Amino acid sequence: MTPTQETPELQGRVADAPPDNWVDRSAPARWRPYLRLARADRPIGTWLLLLPCWWSLALAAAHDAPRLSDLWIAIGCALGAVLMRGAGCTWNDITDRKIDAAVARTRSRPIPSGQVTVKQALVFLIAQVAISAAILLTFNGAAILLGLAALIPVAIYPFAKRFTWWPQAFLGIAFNWGALMGWVAHSGSLHPAPVMLYLGGIVWTLYYDTIYAHQDKEDDALIGVKSTARLFGAQSAKWLGGFLIATVCLITAAVLWALLPDAPPMVLVLALCGPWAMGWHMLWQMRQLDIDAPDTCLRLFRANRDTGLIVALFFAAAAIV
Repeated sequence: MTPTQETPELQGRVADAPPDNWVDRSAPARWRPYLRLARADRPIGTWLLLLPCWWSLALAAAHDAPRLSDLWIAIGCALGAVLMRGAGCTWNDITDRKIDAAVARTRSRPIPSGQVTVKQALVFLIAQVAISAAILLTFNGAAILLGLAALIPVAIYPFAKRFTWWPQAFLGIAFNWGALMGWVAHSGSLHPAPVMLYLGGIVWTLYYDTIYAHQDKEDDALIGVKSTARLFGAQSAKWLGGFLIATVCLITAAVLWALLPDAPPMVLVLALCGPWAMGWHMLWQMRQLDIDAPDTCLRLFRANRDTGLIVALFFAAAAIV
């Protein structure tokens, strides 16, 4: 279907959004450009931002005991993930508008396609951050300070691909901040276990975002954008295998640090099943991976929602037990 033949509800859709997503089909027409700017038509990024928060919160609850306040922390993290993922994507699209216009997959995004002006995007960005701040203020003081510090890596990330071959590491630093937040919001202080969980999340991001970056490697090479996909090239599978092992080891270390020596055996076993099952899911992805097939890379990238959910569910089960 050509652009002139598109039905009104599909006009302005983004090229790499899932077909028949709710924004293109059901959202009010005036909201669609802003919802697309916030990537509401592609919720995978929200999941990847949220899941480390839930890992950390559940592991903290397994470390001592679940509290009624944890329910609001879980909900607040979910709302914050939606808003801050939207704010981060808005900031990314403002800073990357010229690069996006030169890449086939991204030139249909709201700013380069003319659906939203830079001024409108800035107002939308401020609104999302303001609502996120209101949610953050319901947490304890330590979590508030930690949440404010998260703005630093969020602000830096869009520029990373201009000066380093490792922009995926900067994404990991920003996207896994919740691995610290959940624990601190629950307990009021930091602990070595969430730090290990945070490091494991960063390596997991290197894994899934390298797969994602292989979609754009040809366009990135033409315009000089750096990525781990371009850096690793034909050796990507070996690197991804290393990231898989490191992710499982670091999250396993987080579990052991959080629960030993006092946790009942059932709690420990349930929690350890999280990273181990995660590793099998990542291995399943690697067996299907073809770095020269963009559709396959996108599908496997999206599969990492389930990868992270596996850990969250096992940690939650351990906390409940």
